[in-house]
Amino acid sequence: MQFIDEATIAVAGGAGGDGIVAWRREKYVPKGGPAGGDGGRGGDVILEATPELSTLIEFRFKKQFSAEAGKAGSTSNKSGRSAEDLIVPVPVGTLVYQLEADDRELLLGDLSVPGERIRVAKGGRGGLGNQHFATSKRQAPRFAEKGEPSESHVLRLELKLLADCGIVGLPNAGKSTLLSVASAARPKIADYPFTTLEPQLGVVRLGPEESFVLVDVPGLIEGAHAGSGLGDRFLRHIERTRVLVHLMDGARPAAEILADKATIENELRLWNPALLERPILPVLSKLDLPEARERLEELRGTIDGLRGISAVTGEGVRDLLFAAYRTILETPVPEVAAPEVPRFVLTPHEPFAIALDADGAYVVSGERVERLAAMTDFDSDEGLGRFEAILAKMGVDKRLREMGATQGDTVRIAGHEFDYS
Repeated sequence: MQFIDEATIAVAGGAGGDGIVAWRREKYVPKGGPAGGDGGRGGDVILEATPELSTLIEFRFKKQFSAEAGKAGSTSNKSGRSAEDLIVPVPVGTLVYQLEADDRELLLGDLSVPGERIRVAKGGRGGLGNQHFATSKRQAPRFAEKGEPSESHVLRLELKLLADCGIVGLPNAGKSTLLSVASAARPKIADYPFTTLEPQLGVVRLGPEESFVLVDVPGLIEGAHAGSGLGDRFLRHIERTRVLVHLMDGARPAAEILADKATIENELRLWNPALLERPILPVLSKLDLPEARERLEELRGTIDGLRGISAVTGEGVRDLLFAAYRTILETPVPEVAAPEVPRFVLTPHEPFAIALDADGAYVVSGERVERLAAMTDFDSDEGLGRFEAILAKMGVDKRLREMGATQGDTVRIAGHEFDYS
């Protein structure tokens, strides 16, 4: 299965169902009143973290997710059926970003717990049936509301694997070999650069109840944070780890080992300085080679806490795994990201704005005005009358006169054109 850790999708809630115009028709009710039912609520789009998925490959070809619309109301004051919410499963560890019009990304949530959910597109409410518009003066309303439009957004999903301990190091340091020896994972292993082309996870079991998840992060070379090699694709996957094992090739000269160590630490610092604040266990690999044993003795006084292992013979591996496990227990889980605090937009004194278009038309905008237009049945004279009455109460008519609107001028609201009168 191909490893996919980023995806862009479009989500849309379901529109609300329309309210209807209907009348009571009982045999012994000669003057039956309005009885149009309300429309049902449109479904929400909800993302849910599930451990059954390990990558975002499900979103490689399917990128549009739309919830069902609510059903229209019925006669005898019966409301339409509300739509079911659309539940979209994503891997545990998925960050959800909303792409905004100004190219900003708003972090909506970090789905790091199985079963955790987040609503990413709200469905519209159902329109009211004509039963709601009866008054002492208007006893037989012949109009109803349309359903409310739903929300729609473009989202960017980013997967950061959930692992307790991460193995970092240059290519051919023996990271994949260590993972294969320490766990049941079977990564591809060979003696050439970038053998591992995607992160590999393995579960390390030290006893009946002692275990942790280990991840091999490939592609770290100089410049990895900026895109060299494969590192910029996979550095994000160690941001959740509590402990890092820095594996170095023990067969190389001491000066080169120290230079390699500095390279990896610099890449971690440039990607996320917080990574260097976590416990890092320095380890020399290939202890089965005589030159590696020499390097271990030579560098013990230079690199604090340095230990050596041989994944071939198993020497030092179990001690390293127990040291990593003890350190994991002592280290809190790092916070990868926190949802941004919502930006509060102060509502202006008047809930609408009017601008003069290039062709001389008056364009009325505003969330309340546009929602009212979307839910109005303009084919009904009574519905249009109600729309105009509400605009007048809001002060739209007064503002148009103040701006110089005269009989016959064009007024645009939410895509609809009207002649001013």
